[in-house]
Amino acid sequence: MAIHWLPGNALTLLENGAEFFPALQAAIDTACHEVYLETYIFADDVTGRAIAAALARAAARGVTVRLLVDGFGGREFVERLRDDLIARGVHVLIYRRDISPFAIRRRRLRRLHRKLAVIDGRVAFVGGINILSDLSEPDMAAPRHDYAVRVEGPLLAPIHATVQHLWELVAWASFRHRHRLPAGPAPCCGTCGDVEAAFLIRDNLRHRRDIEDAYLLGIAAARREIVLANAYFLPGRRFRQALLDAARRGVRITLLIQGLADHPLQQRATRALYGQLLAGGLRIVEYHRSYLHAKVAVVDERWATVGSSNIDPFSLLLAREANVVIRDAAFATHLRDHLQDAIAHGGREISADAWQRGPRLQRLLNWAAYGLVRLMIGLAGYGGRH
Repeated sequence: MAIHWLPGNALTLLENGAEFFPALQAAIDTACHEVYLETYIFADDVTGRAIAAALARAAARGVTVRLLVDGFGGREFVERLRDDLIARGVHVLIYRRDISPFAIRRRRLRRLHRKLAVIDGRVAFVGGINILSDLSEPDMAAPRHDYAVRVEGPLLAPIHATVQHLWELVAWASFRHRHRLPAGPAPCCGTCGDVEAAFLIRDNLRHRRDIEDAYLLGIAAARREIVLANAYFLPGRRFRQALLDAARRGVRITLLIQGLADHPLQQRATRALYGQLLAGGLRIVEYHRSYLHAKVAVVDERWATVGSSNIDPFSLLLAREANVVIRDAAFATHLRDHLQDAIAHGGREISADAWQRGPRLQRLLNWAAYGLVRLMIGLAGYGGRH
């Protein structure tokens, strides 16, 4: 796989909604021509209503606002927010709204999981943060932990082309006729900084493994250290082997994984892999301060990625995802510092000895969960590829 690196970008790391949502809202409030926003979840909470109000204000100023929300993750949005936004001039489309709870075949499981925004072709946001309050769960004592990046520079061209293409595709699927958007302002792709970066997507056509392959290239190039934080970590054999190979050649590998689980079945399936990974020399830290939702990694303090893609079958085999990969020592070091702080203040390390001494029943339950997840992957038509 050849990654198309673009120099000359300015990237700003945004940690959690406390940094992301004010930056996103400020960009929307200064929009003059167009706003694209894609998200998996758009909640009817204080955060969702604030962003919805910003979108409506932009539409009232004559800005063309196009909002694309996933039909499964955005069920609350469809019921509570969509009609009001449409009435206020926002163009809204729902990605694959027709959902049956009994449908497990791959077509129905292919969701829009990426989180992208492009404003006037001059600034973009890429990351893993839904339009959802950081404290959306009643038992959360600290904000959900996640990241996004604010992008200016040449990387805007592929991001803008991606959101425009999907809007046209979903519009065609919804209205059953080709829907070409009128020409808008060209993206502002001039040099804005000195960061080299690439924009990667995962879809079900030409980019099925682009994000996973980028991770594998980064892992294969590692010489000193890998720090990988992932909310839903259930890698296939190829990914696990790459990590174990890196550990064997002396790379220090830290995995930061959910400790508080919002999907207990998947957490148990992940824990089924702990024995192999710990025996292979990997360090595993579970994050317990709040819900970990991050999907980021740093290699050797020079390579990094931030995006929406988990390392699990849903993200790597089914969903539409988007990540930025970065080759820049300053950015990578900054992200690593944030991850080390999260580990220090919210992490609990799992030792190999303690894990082996743990209750056998718990390990059996973990493997039962792993088997069930594998069965579900097989029923979806991907059993031989993971």
